[in-house]
Order: sequence, then C-alpha cells, then structure tokens
Amino acid sequence: MSDTILGIDLGTTNSIVGVVDSGFPILLADDQGQRIIPSAVYYPDGETREVLVGHHALRMRCLEPERLVLSAKRLLGQREGSGQLSLQMGGDTLAVEEVSAHILAHLKSIAEKRLDKKVDRAVITVPAYFNDAQRNATRRAGEIAGLEVVRILSEPTAAALAYGMDKLEECSKVVVYDFGGGTFDVSALEMSEGVFQVMATAGDTLLGGDDIDLALGKALFSMAGGSDLAEASPMVRSKFLEAARTAKENLSDEFNCRVSLPFYDGQKSFETELTRAQLDDIALPFIERTKGYCREVMECAGIGNEDIDAVILVGGSTRMPKVRELVAEFFGRDPDVSQNPDEAVALGAVIQAGIISGVLQEILLLDVTPLSLGIETFGGLMNVIIPRNTTIPVKRGEMFTNAAPGQDTIKVSVLQGEREMARDNWCLGQVHVQCDPGVKGSARIGVEFSLDADGILNVIARDTLTGKDEILEIRDVAVEVDDDRVEKMIAESVDHAFADMNERIWTEAKMKSDELVPAVEKALELAGDLIDDKEREDIESKLRAVGDALTGGSLDVLKKANKALDLSTEHLASRLLEEMLDS
Repeated sequence: MSDTILGIDLGTTNSIVGVVDSGFPILLADDQGQRIIPSAVYYPDGETREVLVGHHALRMRCLEPERLVLSAKRLLGQREGSGQLSLQMGGDTLAVEEVSAHILAHLKSIAEKRLDKKVDRAVITVPAYFNDAQRNATRRAGEIAGLEVVRILSEPTAAALAYGMDKLEECSKVVVYDFGGGTFDVSALEMSEGVFQVMATAGDTLLGGDDIDLALGKALFSMAGGSDLAEASPMVRSKFLEAARTAKENLSDEFNCRVSLPFYDGQKSFETELTRAQLDDIALPFIERTKGYCREVMECAGIGNEDIDAVILVGGSTRMPKVRELVAEFFGRDPDVSQNPDEAVALGAVIQAGIISGVLQEILLLDVTPLSLGIETFGGLMNVIIPRNTTIPVKRGEMFTNAAPGQDTIKVSVLQGEREMARDNWCLGQVHVQCDPGVKGSARIGVEFSLDADGILNVIARDTLTGKDEILEIRDVAVEVDDDRVEKMIAESVDHAFADMNERIWTEAKMKSDELVPAVEKALELAGDLIDDKEREDIESKLRAVGDALTGGSLDVLKKANKALDLSTEHLASRLLEEMLDS
C-alpha cells in the first residue's frame, strides 16, 4: 500500500485531484494539461466501446447527449428508485455510485500517471449538508474505484483549510460561501492555534450554477421561438444548456456577449446579443436564495458582521459579479478572492491528505452535525441526544426505561430533525432491545450516539442489567423524503415553533396526568382511615378536575389541575410511607 494519500474534490460539475509533493500541495493535470476535470461520464452503446470520462466525455454532448451523464453527484445517497439512473447498460440499471466511481477512477489514473506509481488511498470532499447516506454513497463510490477513503471532508472546511494555511491570522472567524455547480453551502468557522472549528453550517444540496444554466437555457430557447426546453430533443436541450453555460462564464468578465446556435435542430438557427443585466435578472432568484442560509448561519454561530475577519468565496458560481455583489452587501465587506474558487476545495483536501499521511504539520479539523439527532420517547416526543451544530466527532448517551409494565422489548427509533414531536422528524432506523419484564420503570437501557469524523452515525442500545448490546450503524438509510426537505426542516421548525412547543408541553402535562391519576386512585384505596372524609373528598374533587382538564384541552388548566392534585396528596403520601415503615 502506498503511503501517498490523494486529495480529491468530487464536484457536481468539475472534479480535481492533487497530492502533497516535496512538502507542497499540488493539483495534478491530465494528459491535456487540464487540472479541472468535468464530472461527466459517457456510456457508449455497446460493450466493446470504451466508457469516457472528463473532457473526452463532454465532447459527446452534442453527438449522443442521451448517453452522457452529468451532475450525478446530486443523486448520490438518495433513496432507492430516485437514486438510480434510467440508463441501461447490458440490461442493468446504472447506479449513481458507479458513475461517481468512474470519475474517481479517472482521477486516480491521472494521479498514478503523474506520480508514476500506484495510489490507493484518498481524502474526498462532500458538501457540508450531505447526510449520512450521501456521505456513505461517496465512500462506496471511492471503494468501487479502488480507493480506500481515509476521510470524508466537508467542502467549506477544506476551503478554509486552503486559505488558512497562509492567509489568515490566529484567532480568526471566517465565513466560507461555497456556490458550486450543483450545491450551495455556507459555514462560519473559527480558527485558533491551528484548530479549524465549524461553528455553524447551512445550505442546499439542490442549488447551484446548474440551476442558473437551466434557467438561462430556457430563456434562450424561448427567444429562439421554442415553447418548452424540457420537451425538446436531448440534442437541442444539450446545445442550449451549453450555450447558456458559456454565456454565463463570458458575462462574468464582459458586459455583453454573442450567443450563436447555427442549425441547432438541423434546420433552425439562433443568434442574439445577451447582456450581463439580462443574466442577472435570470440568476437573481437563485442568488437571493443563498441569503437566507447566510442569515441562518450567522444566527446559529451567534456572530455579527463585525466579528468576521474574512469571507471566502468557493465554487465557480462565485465568479459571477452579481454573486460577489450580494456577498459584499450582506456581510458588509469585500470577499477574499485571492484563491482560485474552482480549486480551493481540492487544495484543502490535498492539505488534509498530507496531514493524515504525516508529511504536513497536523492541523485539527472539527466539523459539525447539520441537524439534531435523537430518539423517540414515550408520548411521541423527540428526545435530542446530539443537538444541531454540535462539533464532531462526538459521543453522547442517555439512560431510558420501560414506559409500561411487563415490557420484554424496548424499541429505539433514531430520529433526525428539529421538530418537537417525533412524527415531524425523520426516522433513520430502529433497534429492538430485549429486557426482563417488570414493573414500569424497572428496565435500564443506555443509548449512546457516536458520530465519527466522517459524519457516520453509530447507535448502541444496551440493557445495563444484562450487558447485552444492540448496534445500529446508520450508513445506507436515506431519509424518506427528498433531499431538499433537509434544508426546509430548519425553516419549518421556526415556523411551527410555537405550536410544536405547546403540543410538547401538553403531551408532557398529559403524561404527568396519566401517571398521577392511577397512582392517586391506588393510594385512596390503600388509605383506609389514614385520612378523614373531608381530605378524601378534596382529593377526589382534584381527581375530577384533572379528568375535566384532559377533555377540556386547555394547557394552563391541566397544568394547574396536576399541580393541585399533587399538592393535595402530599399528606396522604407521607402517611402511607410511615405506615409501610412501621409495618
């Protein structure tokens, strides 16, 4: 096994590979001298023809666009069905991991040619908002490509590492604004004494430059007299999308550009002059969407613009002047554009690979979990064990018990989300723990959550009386919703915060009533002449009040009724205890 570890930025639109050579992080070029490799894979019709990757694949865009796979990263880790491509190869459906594996194998080949040796280990970057399933899908793609993935690294953290090596002073707070081809992430990081810690992160795994390209492509097709680009042939769609991407890139440097599509469908031609202002109007809705995530990160990190030492731009979409204008306006400072935004993430991955291999001085990277993790407890409540934005790796646990007498099994449902009620969060998996049947509260089940440096969750549920463990590894379980719901979760938790908290408090009050009422009724049966008729009548009236409050639905009334019943039985409880001790 080689001691060399590659650093790989597996991007939605482009990918890059690099390595530390003679103590310096360098990015490696392919046989055409290109460091930035398109994340494109062409699958030929027939087993004897070669699968093409990168620039060679992209050249097939206009010839056989239906056999070209682009932006596969957006589908990584999605649940079965939506995470599969419809392209048939020898009668088999092509998995998304296989597409990414072809890209990774191509990058591995580039590195081996340049280094003149075999390399089988790598650090691979992913968006900070990738969940467990997406991170593991990336790891599987690496394994299929013949790579041992020694670390899954968040892209904003990688970018901050690249800038922080020589650009930032100690005790700095920076914001990494990463607007790539297919994903958007923004993170607030604190750098102090060689430690890079993510304070907060947010983003959208389905927002990027590809969306701007599509919107502009639709606009150009409409200008050409077309009605719906989605209904055009694959070749026509490909040509208009390519023209849109080229125009977008040209307008990052110029105020206007010429768009020319001769005989785009074999007969029709189209030509127009496009201005930067027109592009800005089309792109603005997508760019504006990033502001909400920026605001969210600043609030979660508890910092203001005055606390920021630098704003770092990452991703090709940040080359757009409108994006830089928005960033400067939002954060009240000009962003740092000293690094190549297309290469910063890859450079950070290379540096991290060098740290792991020992050829660079070690710098500690601390990431965070984007959503809270917990379990469902009695009453259908979400009990948070690892709160959102907790630094990882982390290990935390709590002790739970049986909610009903006679239970011989306790179900532990692992949840992810920000809502108060379990039903409003996402179930990542379940384990069943065997326990000895007994009275309510007799079992002792310890539940431990462990998040490793790659963001992979392991859950251990242990019966402390027997020492038997049940282990659940959250690797392949995708949340049973579309990925864009991840970003909506936080917004929904804010929108429903008042109602959710009221429901939680009501549920807890009802649970208190359900526990208190039978206990008091049993105590009255045992009381005999330990209390007089007046005290008995008072307790019974308080019992009826709790029953009325439960049907009435008023939280304040129920809480007051519970408290009144609890107080009215204090004397009875002490007398019963004395009686037990005397006997």
